[in-house]
Amino acid sequence: MEASITLKKVGKLAGDKTILAGLTFGVERGSLVAIIGENDAGKSTLLKVLAGAEIPDYGNVFIHGIDSTKRRKNSQAYTGFVPFNSDLDPFLSLEENIRFIGSVYGVKDSNITKRIKRFATDLNLMDSLHKQASITSPGNAKKAMIVRELIHDPSILIIDEPTAFMDARSGRATWDLLRGLAGEKTIIYVSQSLPEVEQANDRILVMQQGKIILDGTLDRLLESTLRYHQFEIEFVNLTEQLFNKLAAVTTVVNPTKIGNTLHFYGRERAVFFQVLHEAAGALMEDLSIKKLSLRDLLDSEFAGRGLD
Repeated sequence: MEASITLKKVGKLAGDKTILAGLTFGVERGSLVAIIGENDAGKSTLLKVLAGAEIPDYGNVFIHGIDSTKRRKNSQAYTGFVPFNSDLDPFLSLEENIRFIGSVYGVKDSNITKRIKRFATDLNLMDSLHKQASITSPGNAKKAMIVRELIHDPSILIIDEPTAFMDARSGRATWDLLRGLAGEKTIIYVSQSLPEVEQANDRILVMQQGKIILDGTLDRLLESTLRYHQFEIEFVNLTEQLFNKLAAVTTVVNPTKIGNTLHFYGRERAVFFQVLHEAAGALMEDLSIKKLSLRDLLDSEFAGRGLD
């Protein structure tokens, strides 16, 4: 499929520190792409570079084949960028902020009005459009920023934490809108909410120290861990001696002791019964078994090398 965005050896520096390290990848038109990773992985900087808000120190970013550095104005016409914190003009109302950007892009007043009504209605924002940005809630400011960046009908929408500051109802409305736009538009977003990412993605990029260490669909990323389970056994008294004995079971992976609870991973459920056999005679409070999740994939013990 045709790429909306193509990066070729893109790097970004901050003094002696590498923020983005020679990234090369493409984003298919109409796809919904999530970028995840720990703090300071370079996620927000990557979004700014994709949106043209920051210039890479080396390499090239192409937006629909246009070099975003050499033809910045042309490339930015294709993108809408919603940063994490509000960048609304505090002295204007939410609607005035939105209309101003529409006028900057030369959008007809009739189209601005139509799009405001459509997207503000979807986000339950109509009753707040008259409020001055400086006194609106952070959640409504975020929603207004999303409407603002859709006002010139960009083919690519780039969002840092789409539901930041929102309550559950607003978060659901926001994702209903974004999922409805996916396919029609390419949507690239950063989120720390892993359950949110698990529900809304065509592709996930996992970043670590400025690099993409994992890239694929959720099923593909978890493919190497699908046979694993995570186990927890809470004992009345998990002594160091008992913990060491259970941790020594050869089929136990990454055992940890938290208070009186033993947490570990295993390839098969049979591991659980092997541990129970070794723990015979020790009093237990609770037991649990569950499949691995995206959170486990991001654990430093797993990311980049899997469980083997």
